[in-house]
Formats: sequence, C-alpha cells, structure tokens
Amino acid sequence: MKLGMIGLGHMGRAMAERLVSTGAELVVWNRTEEKALELSATIADSPAGLLHDVPIVVLSLFDSRAVEQVLLGEGGLLTGDCEGKIIVDTTTNSVEAAERFARLVAARGAFYLEAPVMGSVGPAGEGALKIVVSGPREAFDEAKEVLDLLGDRIFFLGAPTLATRMKLVNNLVLGALVAALCEALAVGGRAGLPREQVLAILEEAAGRSAVLAAKKGALLAQDTTPQFSAAAIHKDLHYLEQLAFAVGVPVPTAAAVKELYGLAVANGLGEEDLTVVGRLLGEVPVARGR
Repeated sequence: MKLGMIGLGHMGRAMAERLVSTGAELVVWNRTEEKALELSATIADSPAGLLHDVPIVVLSLFDSRAVEQVLLGEGGLLTGDCEGKIIVDTTTNSVEAAERFARLVAARGAFYLEAPVMGSVGPAGEGALKIVVSGPREAFDEAKEVLDLLGDRIFFLGAPTLATRMKLVNNLVLGALVAALCEALAVGGRAGLPREQVLAILEEAAGRSAVLAAKKGALLAQDTTPQFSAAAIHKDLHYLEQLAFAVGVPVPTAAAVKELYGLAVANGLGEEDLTVVGRLLGEVPVARGR
C-alpha cells in the first residue's frame, strides 16, 4: 500500500512509523525536512509533488492555519492534480475551517475526510487511536483500510463537521480531567499525601477514567515528555469555545481550563505535555533519587 503523509510532529511521526511498520510504502512531506530523514520513506519536494504518487494522503498538522497552508500555499495539495484523491485530515481543526476545507477539496474533484484522532503518541504508535470521521461515505469506505492501521475504534459520523465537533467536545473533557488531576495532586501534596497514594485511591474512586489510566505513569514521575502538548489542548479549547458560542451554550469550565493551559504556553511550557500545568499549580517536586 502506497500512502502519503504530511506532518511529522509528535503525533504525525508516531503515525508514520506505525504505517511503515505495517508494510505501507510512505511518501512524506514536512515543512522541516530533517524530521523525515530517519524515516523509511520517500521524501517529496512539496505537498503537490507527493500527491502525484499516492491515492490517499494523511495530514497530521498542528492547527487549521497549517492545514490551509498545506492545501493552498505554494506547492499545496490543491495546486496539483488532485482529481479523485482522498485527503484524510487527522488535525483537530476549528469547525469553520473543517467546513471550508471540505468545500475547497470537493471543488478540486478530490475527497476530504475529517478524521481527528483521540489518543496520544503511545497509542498512535500501537495503532490504538480512537478516530471519528466525517465526509463522503465512498471515500470513507476506501480509506478505512488505512484508518484501521491507525485506530482500533473508528466512528463514522457522516455529515461534514460532525467529527470535528465531537473531537472538540472530547477534548473539553480531556483538558478538564487532566487539570483536575493536577490540582488534586497539588493540593494532596501540600496536605502531606504521597502522590502515589492519591493516584491509587483516585483510580478506585472519583478519578477512575481512561484519562487517569493513560496519564498515571507520567503523573507519578512528573514526566512532561510531550504525548499531547499544552499548546495543542489550549488551541483545541479555543476552537471548542468558538463552537460553543456558535451554538449558544455557555462553557465556564472550558474557559477556565483553557486559560490554565494558556498560562503554561505564556510561561514557555507549551511544548511540554499538558500535565505540565501541575508545575503552575505548585505540585510538590519529586525528591531527588526517587
């Protein structure tokens, strides 16, 4: 199977390595070419150049501005011959942008699938992401073989923007739960409770969740190696607020949590994992030698 991959950040790289490990022949493009050099893949000179060689292109980019540049910028996908091609966009976009991208791609005779992923670098490398998809059914049916390599649960939601809406709703819960866990550890630590004990009891009580299961090891070690960055969740919660405003629902929790992650970004911690907000909340540091 020959596929295109654009975007080799933390998630994109993990997804690309997963695809290669399953036997896919990858053609890749990344704004910083050095990130592609150690990958077993052919490097294209532009997004449009990549499109000549593959029927399906997977995008994994930071935000909607990056997607727009890849689609419409110099050498962008839509400047080339994209008739009949399928663009699978795993980026978490704003709803407005996702709707516009679908129109632009369709106007060029190609198919646009919103396919934002739920999960982080670890599950991406194992093909264990959860993926929500919107777009043309025929394109989804053709691309499902690729999606099945990346995710163990695929949800087809149909109409354009529904997948993006669902991803933003999911990330409201993700951001709030991680912030709550970090607050609990900060308070517990200052109150004399060992973090191991706090987490062990939370996972048997009010904190039991897939989020705690995924983040427990990193929270115990206070390891903020990026699996899902503070900058990314801050951006996603901004898009969620835009959606909430459009549908007329107040989101006070989302607003407060977004500003907490915004504080992390403003303090130069945006590229750390979203659990880095524990530092801002005064978590007791892990003792040396532990």
